[in-house]
Amino acid sequence: MSRGYNLKMVKPALALTIAFAAYAADLVTIFPKYLAAQLPDHAPAIVYVGPNVMYRSKHIPGSVFAGPGNGAQGIELLKAAAAKLARDRAVVLYCGCCPWDRCPNLKPSVEALRGMGFTNVKVVYMATGFKVDWIDANLPVESGQ
Repeated sequence: MSRGYNLKMVKPALALTIAFAAYAADLVTIFPKYLAAQLPDHAPAIVYVGPNVMYRSKHIPGSVFAGPGNGAQGIELLKAAAAKLARDRAVVLYCGCCPWDRCPNLKPSVEALRGMGFTNVKVVYMATGFKVDWIDANLPVESGQ
């Protein structure tokens, strides 16, 4: 029995894989469960770079709000928060506002930190979003500002 592939299914999947690879090429990732395992004792500096309404609702314990990384104001808040940190300190950025491959906030935030001289910057890989990949996985959260 031969196995055939439905080319109508393969082509979109291949295109999505290529798009993801291009987006993530410059990003060093960490999976949610690995970051959660470091909380609270061995946590890096954790910075949220998405919409404030999401951060106020629920966020990773110990994280700092810096504002959406897709705008100048958010990048300035990120730079102000990062200015106090040693440039070799581990910094983890996360958003989770939308699926990973469409997030407008992570890449500009990473680029801003690298531009400031940070050498150990990672992003939390949330394929679907913060609710599904963090909250629904029963990882720790806190609420409020």
